[in-house]
Amino acid sequence: MNILITGNMGYVGSVLVKHLKSNEQSSKLIGFDTGYFQNCLTGTKILPEKNIDYQFIGDIREISPDILQGIDHIVHLAAISNDPIGNEFEDITMSVNYNSTAKLAEYAIVAGVKSFTFASSCSVYGNATLEDKTETSLVNPLTAYANSKVNAEEKLKELACKNFKVTCFRFATACGMSDRLRLDLVLNDFVASALASNKIEILSDGSPWRPLINVEDMARALHWGINRQIEETNEFMIINAGKNENNIQIKELAGLVKENIPSVNIEINKNAQPDKRSYKVDFSLFNTLADKKYLPQKSLDETISELNSELKKMNFADKNFRTSELIRLQKIKNLRTQQKLNENLQWVS
Repeated sequence: MNILITGNMGYVGSVLVKHLKSNEQSSKLIGFDTGYFQNCLTGTKILPEKNIDYQFIGDIREISPDILQGIDHIVHLAAISNDPIGNEFEDITMSVNYNSTAKLAEYAIVAGVKSFTFASSCSVYGNATLEDKTETSLVNPLTAYANSKVNAEEKLKELACKNFKVTCFRFATACGMSDRLRLDLVLNDFVASALASNKIEILSDGSPWRPLINVEDMARALHWGINRQIEETNEFMIINAGKNENNIQIKELAGLVKENIPSVNIEINKNAQPDKRSYKVDFSLFNTLADKKYLPQKSLDETISELNSELKKMNFADKNFRTSELIRLQKIKNLRTQQKLNENLQWVS
């Protein structure tokens, strides 16, 4: 089986290729990535691409259909990856996250690719309501990033058929250790701040709800997306991926970090306007469909403990990490300042 992973050189991709290498040993893994973050290694000096059989470097907006010849499955991670980048580069976000996804899927159908597994986001739910969001709940995207994911899901639904299985995972907010760690994710930020500054600053009033998922559990879910049988479910599926017990308010999440790092001080901006991006999500459907080995296994306590341990091994103590290259927007800004990327975030030759 030949599996193409787009965005394999990112935060999630680096964990996914390791997981697939261990669990799909008879499969051939092909990577495709633009390489923005290839040098952002954390806790390792060995490139995660050692787990890849063949690596393509290229812009997903310009991918050649020739690359898809002989591919059985695509795991599509390549994207503008969060709200801050999406807000700064709205048109590019739509081009990369929606237009390129549509084009890749269309190429895949022509090439005879059997299935397409897409990394979407629970951020599509957007607004604060009392009920837990299910896959049939109305979406209310509040950002360019969330809008691009909704549009991509709708296009993939149009394209899915019995010969082209599509699985869209609406992932909870990612967290946990990776060979290409991001610190622009809420839990990762809290642990890093606790270690570097001995405090956690919550910029909101701390009341918003977020669901969280360890990046290793994201890899397990994506693996199920590759292997799920359409006879058992549907040709097109949207699935919330996470753990019900990992729905948590931001202030409670900071409290969990304090339990692991007792010396930390928590500062909450009680005068802040409520964050509209607040949602609880119901992950029951995934639990009914997937075998246990594909379901989330990491608790928030385990994730915090592992982050704490791994960051200490790195001698992490950067109080200014929010302006470092462990923040994805900062890395892109640095590449722009160095004139390595143009205004369309394409490499300057």
